[in-house]
Amino acid sequence: MSAVRLTGHGGPDRLEWVTGLPVPVPGPGEVLVRVLAAGVNNTDINTRLGWYSSSVTGATAEGDAAKGDGAKGDGAEDGGWAGALTFPRIQGGDLCGRVLAHGPGVTAPPIGARVTCPINQPEPTAANPLGFVALGSEYDGAFATHCVVPARHLYDVSASPLTDVEIAAMPCAFGTAENLLTRAGVSERQRVLVTGASGGVGLAAVALAALRGAEVTGITAAAKADTVRKAGAVRTLDRDAAMPAGAFDAVIDVVGGPGWAGRIAALRPGGCVAVSGAIAGPMVDTDLRQLYLRDITVHGCTFQPPAVFARLVSLINRGAIRPLISRTFPLSDIALAQAEFLSKRHAGKIVLIPPETAS
Repeated sequence: MSAVRLTGHGGPDRLEWVTGLPVPVPGPGEVLVRVLAAGVNNTDINTRLGWYSSSVTGATAEGDAAKGDGAKGDGAEDGGWAGALTFPRIQGGDLCGRVLAHGPGVTAPPIGARVTCPINQPEPTAANPLGFVALGSEYDGAFATHCVVPARHLYDVSASPLTDVEIAAMPCAFGTAENLLTRAGVSERQRVLVTGASGGVGLAAVALAALRGAEVTGITAAAKADTVRKAGAVRTLDRDAAMPAGAFDAVIDVVGGPGWAGRIAALRPGGCVAVSGAIAGPMVDTDLRQLYLRDITVHGCTFQPPAVFARLVSLINRGAIRPLISRTFPLSDIALAQAEFLSKRHAGKIVLIPPETAS
């Protein structure tokens, strides 16, 4: 098979295109999947950089990784989602594929089924009931022509009218967004503020919140405001605009950084913020009185209960929600694709297409 292997934390030079690798063999409870398409995410780039290390304090951008401010991943040995990674690692957390073979004890999904899965997969233990592993982090992922996935984490999307590319754009962005909205309890007629609204998770959160009947305001650059409104926002705010005080029931935040305090103040008393990202930086300043005197709840959101992704799959299979696709690239051009992703020139998802295989 062919694959992109990550040889260590660092820049794009750590991504190695390799052909002639043996196709993995599924073990007990596992399924061999031929990858049809794989999405590009901040998560994959952050993992490459080692950004998840507690030693990192900079924003999640390639430029920050070269400034020597702790964002460069070369020395961040604990830079994966769950700590240290094993290298080489095949990344890729956004999968759309087709089942080729079952490991021992597996009967479903059936051979030939089109499948997807969440990027962060629940693996609770007695010691850690919120434990999970991440596709493309703790085990090899979708930046390859083939991958092996535990059958219990796969979902059949054969019935969906969406294309392979569209489905590959959804697990990370839409799964994360659905989890954020679920944790925040977003419902009909609630006023919801979504940060980073033109990005993958943000645009998904706008669309999914609107589908729930919420009144959505998206924070975005003026050039992308129309795209955010078309996704379901009733209004948009510029990134540098002052936040209206006490205006929202919930904030869905993937940005963090210097604007955090203003977003907390924008919540009504008793409101909540759900957080699953920090693209503007993980270190924030907050007046704790704004939290406890106003009964604000903060949800940190990574663990996804199976019911959350199952709900998303039901929407995918009904064609009730679709992602915006910006561009596709051959898998071998992953460095170009990630550079385009980081440029933030366009709203919508970037998806990688592996070369065709004989099986």
